[in-house]
Amino acid sequence: MWYYEKKLEYPVRVRECNPHLAKFLIEQYGGADGELAAALRYLNQRYTIPDKVIGLLTDIGTEEFAHLEMIATMVYKLTKDATAEQMDAAGLGAHYANHDNALFYHNAAGNPWTAEYIQAKGDPIADLYEDIAAEEKARATYQWIINLSDDPELNDGLKYLREREVVHSLRFREAVEILKEERDKKKIF
Repeated sequence: MWYYEKKLEYPVRVRECNPHLAKFLIEQYGGADGELAAALRYLNQRYTIPDKVIGLLTDIGTEEFAHLEMIATMVYKLTKDATAEQMDAAGLGAHYANHDNALFYHNAAGNPWTAEYIQAKGDPIADLYEDIAAEEKARATYQWIINLSDDPELNDGLKYLREREVVHSLRFREAVEILKEERDKKKIF
């Protein structure tokens, strides 16, 4: 199903160690609207979606894993040289006590990732609207993290991710229209 190329989808550059900024980015790693939840949501929903749009969910779900890899790289680079004191000052003291500088799936508030973040109704149109909302929430979160960041190199990667959320939202909107058109066709027996 996948061919893995040993490079990131888009280059990740970080100017300096900044655990404070990493704390915010963790939201996109293990938060409800983060990349892990999105990838698993779309790859799960593809089993109950009509064939006309199944490939879209597979493609976007796979791309979300590439985005997760980018976020992991950003968080890693922002914390790899951080001391225990810096982690604590950034609000990551509990994270450090449990995981040192290792990545762990939780949101910016420290709440662990949960499967409750993944929505699947079984109604293709309802699921696609959920996906549109998820992409728009992720886009907004990226913008807010960019607003909090003073690292232009990191912001370059964040802007790329923000724009991919817009593209995904548009593609899901197109899929809704395809399925609505299909649903509304006159059926003759």
